[in-house]
Amino acid sequence: MTASVYDIALTTIDGAPSSLADYRGKVLLVVNTASKCGLTPQYEGLEKLYREKKDAGLEVLGFPANNFNGQEPGSEDEIKQFCALTYDVSFPMFSKISVAGDDIHPLYQQLTAAQPAAIGEGPMREKLVGFGIEANPAPAVLWNFEKFLIGKDGKVVARFAPDTTADDEGLRKAVDAALAA
Repeated sequence: MTASVYDIALTTIDGAPSSLADYRGKVLLVVNTASKCGLTPQYEGLEKLYREKKDAGLEVLGFPANNFNGQEPGSEDEIKQFCALTYDVSFPMFSKISVAGDDIHPLYQQLTAAQPAAIGEGPMREKLVGFGIEANPAPAVLWNFEKFLIGKDGKVVARFAPDTTADDEGLRKAVDAALAA
């Protein structure tokens, strides 16, 4: 039996030891983030969703990752400052991790195994190919800002493609259903 997502050791962006157990009983939207990506403006929508739903039990959790074209080159301090100053991010952020490849973090190993396919994959894969970028094959994370929705029971209930924004109707319905469960 695999360990629960709650058991995996994490580190906050401030360097403190942490785990998802700190959020047990809440609905979690886990997002791999980057500061220098075309999708970076999604921070704004994620923050809005977080502020709107946190009192209902939603936590948006940001995991900076430099896996895709070096789009998260900064240190934790630089990332934290960028998020605060540019998007007024108040949701929890974690230290930079790898979300794909040989050095994939155990959290992302578990998330991708639990939910191998993303919902609502739009034109993102084709766009990457158009830019001459070889897209990761499923079940690997495709790009920055892929989203995993974890229910109150710690089980992954949905996975959303990078180009699915926080105001997407399908994503919002999934969040609301998880909050109501």
